Order: sequence, then structure tokens, then C-alpha cells
Amino acid sequence: MSSLIHNDALTVNGKTIGENCANSEVYNRKVISTLQDPFKLDSGIVVVKGNLAPNGAVIKPSAASPELLKHSGKAVVFENIEDYHARIDDPELEIDATSIMVLKNVGPKGYPGMAEVGNMALPKKLLLAGVSDMVRISDGRMSGTGFGTVVLHVSPEAAVGGVLALVQNGDVITLDTFKRILQLEVSEAELDIRRKAWTLKEKIHPRGYVHLYQTHVEQAHLGADMDFLKGASGSKVTRDSH
Repeated sequence: MSSLIHNDALTVNGKTIGENCANSEVYNRKVISTLQDPFKLDSGIVVVKGNLAPNGAVIKPSAASPELLKHSGKAVVFENIEDYHARIDDPELEIDATSIMVLKNVGPKGYPGMAEVGNMALPKKLLLAGVSDMVRISDGRMSGTGFGTVVLHVSPEAAVGGVLALVQNGDVITLDTFKRILQLEVSEAELDIRRKAWTLKEKIHPRGYVHLYQTHVEQAHLGADMDFLKGASGSKVTRDSH
């Protein structure tokens, strides 16, 4: 374990991590496991890349269904969160357990604010049929306690014209978590045609903080931070505020 932890790092109590942990005792190995016998083998996150996410997207394997970590399916596309809410429980929605749900325009600029809506609920008709998980892809995020085979933080996002914006119903998408791949099985020539026809449909606010945010926020792989904050760690308080 010492090779993974910087035991000489100083902590707020004036002692190092190593000093603080020197006499620590583990009372229950079912709660705190060892490296040799981990609680879960596939934990943490995996970054996947491909033409659908040139700058990367994130999936949490520990929350996913093992059989879906490598999967190809046809896209069922929702252009924004309103479109999703309006159609997800429509009995006529063409979707089955092998489909891949795609939600656009919930990223930093598009929502705006990279909303916690990435773990889309499954269609009611599939839930009633016993389907408990499907591959879901978006440029948004989800709670750390969320679960499912959910690909998040797709970058570039749809609202800046990323390939996610060009996905259409029926397009085949391949997710291979083991090879770190997220690929839209559409030719580059076809994507060029779609790219030329694409226009931003989501609203860019004309003024105020939301306008400032939308025009300056960076993409998910850069931390969704304001571009003018690069290199800074906060504003210095130069005068009394009272």
C-alpha cells in the first residue's frame, strides 16, 4: 500500500499521512479490503474515446451491468431533456433492450450547467417487461450513487457541434469498455454531410450570468471551468468586506 500512498504528505493536523495511519487497525475486512483481495475488481471509472467522444467520455464499470460493458446497438435519440420527458414512456417509442439511449444538449453549454440527468430512467414498457439496464449516453452527468451502464461527460458536447449532436435514430453505436472505445458506426463522409446541416437549437441566453457561463465555460474534459479562470486559484481579498 505504501507504493500507492504518499505517506510523507503533510496533513492539516501537522502530521504526515503515514504518522496518522501508523497505528490504525482494520476491524472488519468486509468493509475495508486489501489490495490482494479487493472488495470489487472493476471499480473506479474508465475513460472511453472514439469518434463519438474524441476528447473522451466516462463510464463507471462498478455501476454497470457486466454484459453491457461491450455492446453494440441502435441509437434512440432524445434531442434534449424535454424531448426525453415527452417521449420516454410513449408506448409507440421504437426501443428495445438492445437499443442505446442517447441524450443530447445536457452538457456544460447546452443545458446549461451539465445537469445530473445522465442516468436516464428506462421506458416504462421495458421496465414492465423486466429490463433493468440499458446503455445510456449523454454529455451530462449523474450522481455518484447512480447506477447502470451509463456513459457520461461526452466531449465535445452536442451544443458545440460535437459528433454527439449528429447522432440520428437507428445509428449503430459500439461501446467497448475493455478496449476504451466509444464509436459511432457512421462514415466520416456522412458525418460531414450532417455537420454542414447542423445548427444550434438550444438557447444561448443574451445577458446575465447564464450568458457569461455559456460563452466562457469549457468542455467536460477540461473540467467545465470558465476559460478566464485558467491558472487562478481564487480571488484575493484585498480589503475588508464589512
